[in-house]
Amino acid sequence: MQGEDHIEQSSQAGELFGRLIDYQRRSLEHEVGDAGQQQISNWDGVVFRLGDFHLTCRIEQVEEVIAFPAYTPIPGSKDWLLGIANVRGNLAPISDLGWYLFGTRTPVTARTRLILTKLQGRLAGLVVDEVFGQRHFHTDDLNRDEEWDQTPMKGLVTHVFETNERRWGVFNMETLVKQREFTVGARQD
Repeated sequence: MQGEDHIEQSSQAGELFGRLIDYQRRSLEHEVGDAGQQQISNWDGVVFRLGDFHLTCRIEQVEEVIAFPAYTPIPGSKDWLLGIANVRGNLAPISDLGWYLFGTRTPVTARTRLILTKLQGRLAGLVVDEVFGQRHFHTDDLNRDEEWDQTPMKGLVTHVFETNERRWGVFNMETLVKQREFTVGARQD
């Protein structure tokens, strides 16, 4: 009897082992469908307000966001170049982005923030009306938008993220810091 039980157990083990080999073979032969190959593509940005415009810029373009700091004016500079501030031991020029783009000074309130970015390898601060924080967008919601060409942000905003609550213009900091009229802050008069 014991011999028959042993043979039966061996037969069952062989059958199970055969099934496992079959599962492995079928698994290796299986082609992954579209759902398995789909990649989710996220875009991380800092979202902010400049006047009536709701914008975002790539998180990699922002070094830090801080409260509006004290600054020292720079004689002979353009009006929108407010001055220079000491940000934890680093001197950073402070530019009023709204004043530069729209020609009117950004009112300083409790919500006013300074977005720190890199300009020629050094910190530079951009005054904005408000920063809402960080936001994750899905690249499927990114669309080209030529309406921005009719605004002072022509060339700086070419795409938008469309979400349920609003449209976020994608502001390109790298384009801004390459504009000659922005990088030359000296008055020409």
